[in-house]
Amino acid sequence: MIDVLYFAWVRERIGLPKERLETSASTVADLVEELRGREERYALAFSDLSALRVAIDQELADFDASLSGAREVAFFPPMTGG
Repeated sequence: MIDVLYFAWVRERIGLPKERLETSASTVADLVEELRGREERYALAFSDLSALRVAIDQELADFDASLSGAREVAFFPPMTGG
């Protein structure tokens, strides 16, 4: 099981702040593909990966990063400075 967290507009599009999933995904990209296939709201939220960042267990990661041993994956828009 893995906890998947959604922040900002990603959470708004999906309609959930987090969910616990059973997944066979080995990378973040595999997880995104699984999520996209669930419902249209997921497909919309993950339609442009260049507009998303990902963290695995609270550390920034790439979409090709392994999920082996991961407990949490978070998706969020890029941070902006100010």
